[in-house]
Amino acid sequence: MSTELKQVNKLKKTSRRNDNLNDNKFIERLIKISRVSKVTKGGKKISFRAIAVVGNKNGKVGVGVAKADDVIDAFKKAKTDAKKNLIKIQLTKSLTIAHDVTGNFGACKIIMRPSIEGSGVIAGGAVRTVLEVAGVKNVIAKQLGSNNILNNARASILALDNLTNKSETIKNRDLIV
Repeated sequence: MSTELKQVNKLKKTSRRNDNLNDNKFIERLIKISRVSKVTKGGKKISFRAIAVVGNKNGKVGVGVAKADDVIDAFKKAKTDAKKNLIKIQLTKSLTIAHDVTGNFGACKIIMRPSIEGSGVIAGGAVRTVLEVAGVKNVIAKQLGSNNILNNARASILALDNLTNKSETIKNRDLIV
């Protein structure tokens, strides 16, 4: 090969590596790991189920769930599932949500309200983890109904997905400004 082609190939390889480095900016948090057993004819088969949250603390967040025979494999699979289900949210200047929002998933209901700067994340369980990984700093959240961790995490994702900003609302209502 000529030297020019070698240099072009090197540039292509490094650009791919740089793209992979951008993917590594995500923060991964494990919400819950549980041992699951399945009774079969030959005995019990034990596996592990992991629930993970992935986000970049700048408005992107996703929740994933996976099962595997090993804890580490379950966590890796849950992380990849969460990266597939990423959503983008708009944050205000004070790192809070723009307006009151609710999210329902199964028997879980999540209510989120914006809060003043310096109040912090007032939420419990999986909702707190999702909000922290998303980059929300000031919010009040309450979970109603079921205490199922996975459903609460998914309900909080749906609530964050329901957030709209001023331009989207104007466009949806066909207003002229």
